[in-house]
Amino acid sequence: MTWLKIFDRVSIREFAQIDAIFVGSVVAILALGMVMVASASISISESIHGHPYFFMGRQGLYLTIGLIFGWVLLSLPTHQLQKWGILMMGLSLILLILVLMPGIGKSVNGSRRWINLVVFNLQASEVAKVCMVVYVSGYLVRRADRVREGWVGFVLPLCLCSIFLLFLLFEPDFGASVVLLGTVMVLLFLGGAPLYQFLLLMIGAVSMLGVVAISESYRLKRLMNFIDPWADPFNEGYQLSQALIAYGRGEWFGLGLGNSVQKLSYLPEAHTDFVFSIWVEETGMLGGLLLILLFALMVARAFKIGRQAMTLSRPFSAYMCFGFSILILAQVIINIGVNTGFLPTKGLTLPLISYGGSSLIITLGSLFVVARVDVENKRVEKGDHPEATNEMKEIVK
Repeated sequence: MTWLKIFDRVSIREFAQIDAIFVGSVVAILALGMVMVASASISISESIHGHPYFFMGRQGLYLTIGLIFGWVLLSLPTHQLQKWGILMMGLSLILLILVLMPGIGKSVNGSRRWINLVVFNLQASEVAKVCMVVYVSGYLVRRADRVREGWVGFVLPLCLCSIFLLFLLFEPDFGASVVLLGTVMVLLFLGGAPLYQFLLLMIGAVSMLGVVAISESYRLKRLMNFIDPWADPFNEGYQLSQALIAYGRGEWFGLGLGNSVQKLSYLPEAHTDFVFSIWVEETGMLGGLLLILLFALMVARAFKIGRQAMTLSRPFSAYMCFGFSILILAQVIINIGVNTGFLPTKGLTLPLISYGGSSLIITLGSLFVVARVDVENKRVEKGDHPEATNEMKEIVK
């Protein structure tokens, strides 16, 4: 078939040469994620489905789908993604519109963020974040001079981003809005936007998000309650106070895997947004630091792959690596910040750890794209890739 010609298979030998620390950290985080979903969801799984490992089984299915999806992306040349950037952005915008339509979008806890695909619920914002990174990465290559020299090239992608933000706030999904806007702004800065423009717009963006944050009474309550959850520990501050109790129980070495008390219907969303609290309760502060270290290693190696791509004059691939790294890093910081009471409660999952199909599949897909960039970097260095320069080919000879 003609469409199969766009794929470029990665050999087993090339796969084995992908950055070992990057691959190892991803595998370790995925393994810990499966363990924690199994542990944290036992109580709610038993009460809702009559089986203690229902959610673990579903997470295993999502992981399988994510690995298959990721392997397909690993075989897709990055220049194809560059060609499809505008199309991907358009499709993700359509998803954000569809999710708001009655009968199509699925509402959970007052938020309409999902589209039922039978096998799993697709969260439109997860697709939008990744597609926006691909589009902006291509834009920074096509309009590099405009971004670096004038306001128009800098503001244009932010205007497009604001359309996405509008639909995200209609869902509402304030957390995804913050992550998306922050990622786009950092990418523009990495793309060479002048510092004064970046700082001025950052001040404007923070002010705008501040107004949005206090425009709804429930958001204002969250802002007030995270400052002192113990002021109302049985109502608005209940979730955070129970999370903090989990940290207190865990101390340095934890209660042991499977021995959490807070997951026994005390802490809401124990297997999704607040899985980090259960992890620390069972493995202690040392376990929490270990997980943070694994995320740091994964993000740092992804950045390293991106820097290598930039050195090899492959800016699109570099910006994608930077963008996906920033997306994951932002979600990790916000999720752990929420769990520990440093940030207001937001509905953001912990990547690769929390239960959920969309987050796991889309995040895995982005990481496989980073792996593809590493494969192509090595091909360029060897001189057997279309992007290899004549000078580099001569060096190889």
